[in-house]
Amino acid sequence: MALELRHLRYLLAVAEHGNFTRAAEALHVSQPTLSQQVRQLERALKAQLLDRTGRTVRLTDAGQAYAHYARGALRDLEAAERAVLDVRDLSRGTLRLATTPTFTAYLVGPLAGAFHTRHPGISLTLRELPQERMEAALLADELDLGIAFSGPHLPGITGTALFTEALGLVVGPAHPYADRTAPLPVRSLRDHQLALLSADFATRLHIDAYFGEHRVRPDIAVEANSLTTLTELVRRTSLATVLPDAITREQPALHPVALSPALPARTVTLLRRESAYRSAAADAFSELAREWGREYGEE
Repeated sequence: MALELRHLRYLLAVAEHGNFTRAAEALHVSQPTLSQQVRQLERALKAQLLDRTGRTVRLTDAGQAYAHYARGALRDLEAAERAVLDVRDLSRGTLRLATTPTFTAYLVGPLAGAFHTRHPGISLTLRELPQERMEAALLADELDLGIAFSGPHLPGITGTALFTEALGLVVGPAHPYADRTAPLPVRSLRDHQLALLSADFATRLHIDAYFGEHRVRPDIAVEANSLTTLTELVRRTSLATVLPDAITREQPALHPVALSPALPARTVTLLRRESAYRSAAADAFSELAREWGREYGEE
């Protein structure tokens, strides 16, 4: 029997769902057809790929070994299809981009807007992901590019520095430090309530590391998963927060307060999979991001 791509897809679907019925529903085929096709694959390979004895269908050791290469083969074939469709004059094509949530407030709009203006024929898919999930998605060829931060990356991920992002303490007009000009010692934050991003944000981990280094435990009154929520809270209350300077500059009602010592800056980085096919769209966006980074760094 000649193996076909459907045999690989059917096996991987059963492994993912752990159940023939759910896998058949996801594939829009009948359960008997799915079972028959997987049996054909096992007979062709002369190996049992699935353990069907438990309540959940699992890959056998042979199945795990085969599935590893099957996933890679399908991923490479999908990349090949994109390569065939890739037009070097950028009259059409696709780009799958992800950013960490912090950038949604000030970076994604200008970059995506500029890219669409230059290349309206490119279909752009945007996702907002934590950095760890973003790097995993790049490795799985679910993304072409990601914008996150420098630092240790997963094996197979490479990064290009774009610009340095500064962070600072921010208060609203009702805060007693709204008109303060002198730097505020970080230990003084023990006496002021803060509204911060939740712990699943890389920015929050960066802030917590800063507080930990200086042995400060501020009173965190509010945790939120949205920068828009934080800016509105600070604008309307006496809470303080920590925001990228780029966001603070665009909010006239917010007042930056210098901290002593200052929060350390971070390097914003364009991420890609080292072995990924470099489409014309990805190359064009990379160049645009570098241009934007150079201009931003000169401000």
